[in-house]
Amino acid sequence: MFLFFDFLYILALPILLITSIRSRLRGHPPRKGVGERLGAGPQLHHQTKPILLHAVSVGEVNAIRNLVQLLAADGYNLVISVTTDTGIQRAIDLFGNTHTIVRYPLDFSWSVKNFLRRVNPTLIVLVELEVWPNMLRFAKKKHIPVVVVNGRLSHRSYKRYKLVSSLLRNTFGRISVIGMQNKSYAKKVSALGADNVRVLGTMKWDNAIIRDSVEGAKELAQNLGIDSSIPLVVAGSTTPEEHRLLLEALPKNVQLLIAPRRPEWFDDAQEVFSPCNRRTKTTRCDSRYFVLDTIGELTAAYSLATIVVIGRSFAPLHGSDPTEPIGLGKPTIVGPNMSDFPDIAKAFIDGNGIVQCNSAELKENIQRLLGDEDFCKTITANGRKVIASHQGATKKYVQLIEEAVST
Repeated sequence: MFLFFDFLYILALPILLITSIRSRLRGHPPRKGVGERLGAGPQLHHQTKPILLHAVSVGEVNAIRNLVQLLAADGYNLVISVTTDTGIQRAIDLFGNTHTIVRYPLDFSWSVKNFLRRVNPTLIVLVELEVWPNMLRFAKKKHIPVVVVNGRLSHRSYKRYKLVSSLLRNTFGRISVIGMQNKSYAKKVSALGADNVRVLGTMKWDNAIIRDSVEGAKELAQNLGIDSSIPLVVAGSTTPEEHRLLLEALPKNVQLLIAPRRPEWFDDAQEVFSPCNRRTKTTRCDSRYFVLDTIGELTAAYSLATIVVIGRSFAPLHGSDPTEPIGLGKPTIVGPNMSDFPDIAKAFIDGNGIVQCNSAELKENIQRLLGDEDFCKTITANGRKVIASHQGATKKYVQLIEEAVST
């Protein structure tokens, strides 16, 4: 059966090659770590067999910060695997001094076999439910339990899995235990054949630390030349469509710090907001526009904000996590598209702790927040109350992992 999936993946290679070429032609950087993704690399030597904790990209890496801390405090040896280049860099920044960081393999049978030989885990923990059939088959064959934490399954992902359900027969059933964020996700994954599904909430609430300042924020402002006496809108995880929207929506005499979601969008932001000051450039000009073209400084940027706008929520995408700026006490605006964070968005909206509007209303709402201090104080206080009332899921996932290790 391993060869069957290898054959399917090989058939898909021409499509992936064409996609890769198109990406290069558009100026996107080439992917790194091809050898590692094919399973190459030295044997990892550990005092004890580790728990393999897999986070796909930056969002999942950020989500496991407290989980890693709690597991390490309990004495567990951890290896953290990541798929994307930006995710790898973020994992190195967060965990590289204390834990081993590796690149997750492609799901070819030889890649998975070599990867598991190198890591030799006692348990595999998948963050947010990324399921690959060969990985689960080899884990089952080698008697390595697989646990899902912070699981979510959006409607679009569910439809994709359903389309290939005949190929993935029994695949979800090979997962030992699945912790999902909400009942809707749990129902979907159960319909795909998963057993032992539990609803434990989302760890993203636990990453939102209620605080008033962040280390490094002052240095970031000084480096970019941000004037602390002038209101600053910080837009995080933005897309090119939103760059143009924000240019039009920004009131006069207001500064804008924009942090594009992907590195390949940094140049677009510079072009739209030219002349601007870019974090990684040494030259500075007289401008009210600033581009954050680094990974890992968004929290510091949020702490500088007068108002925060959440990217990917005004584009035809699926939103970004608003908990961090709200934890920092920042009045926060989201667009209509928050399908990747439905429970979080609903909790803030129901608790009057966030402002949601469409693209046509963005400028009006920015102006309202800049001009109504009492309203800002109300929604920030409400937002922090919502966060505090939803925290605690990470400890439940730690218990889930500990149960799997002990069985």
